[in-house]
Amino acid sequence: MSKTRHVSETPATQFLKQHKVAYTEHTYDYVDHGGAGEAARQLGLDPHAVVKTLVMEDEAARPLIVLMHGDREVSTKNLARQAGLKKVGPCQPEVAQRHSGYQVGGTSPFGTRKRMPVWVEASVLDYPAIYVNGGRRGYLIGIAPAVLVDLLGARPVTVALE
Repeated sequence: MSKTRHVSETPATQFLKQHKVAYTEHTYDYVDHGGAGEAARQLGLDPHAVVKTLVMEDEAARPLIVLMHGDREVSTKNLARQAGLKKVGPCQPEVAQRHSGYQVGGTSPFGTRKRMPVWVEASVLDYPAIYVNGGRRGYLIGIAPAVLVDLLGARPVTVALE
């Protein structure tokens, strides 16, 4: 069901090309509030391998990124504890957009406007390939999960809620 339409470059794909990272492109019809589950359904992917990029903030309103399986939620309490922070919560959409440079629903962990610490659900790193947003709504890129650690310095945590 994957459409093979050409997608213009995004800051995320520029970043990956600059670092010579191989990736695959997957486009789908964006649905408001459809999330990673809708993307997985349209593309015939395992929703657990589709990874959402969440921009959150700590108690001092410093931004951070959390990468989580598309079919799981984040325990902000556990994240704060494992990250050594007092409190973590989601950013308001307009604040998240300011930090990342991406529209909510099209946020990629790569090529963000601001450099932010990145936390990744540890089991994401066990997959042979994962699918993250490519910097535009309706656009996923397939990459090796090791890229998250190698290029972004993503630190593994165990914060998924069932």
